[in-house]
Amino acid sequence: QVQLVESGGGLVQPGGSLRLSCAASGSIFSIRTMRWYRQAPGKEREFVASIFQDSRRYYGDSAKGRFTISRDSAKNTVYLQMNDLKPKDTAVYSCNVELQLVFTGPTNSYWGQGTQVTVSS
Repeated sequence: QVQLVESGGGLVQPGGSLRLSCAASGSIFSIRTMRWYRQAPGKEREFVASIFQDSRRYYGDSAKGRFTISRDSAKNTVYLQMNDLKPKDTAVYSCNVELQLVFTGPTNSYWGQGTQVTVSS
């Protein structure tokens, strides 16, 4: 019933910028938290950034100072602005959303399929 669609990934040179988007659709009552993770081949999934319903934001160490997470609640969309990209940022970036389908229901977690970010010259 819920779909998450990421976009904005691609190939970029070191020092470049990308903005990732994750749009949630379906019968959604309320979105609580939206997060970005990334995972490079052979490595553990890494937390990148999160934003809560009250707009509190948190960042992983690798993202601080270069990445910015934001959300458009009217569009059920979360963004990740990535600046000064480095080869170490190469990974599949995935969106995770915690939401309620109905007011009386639990908070469930959903994942998007991910979008590839490659930083290389």
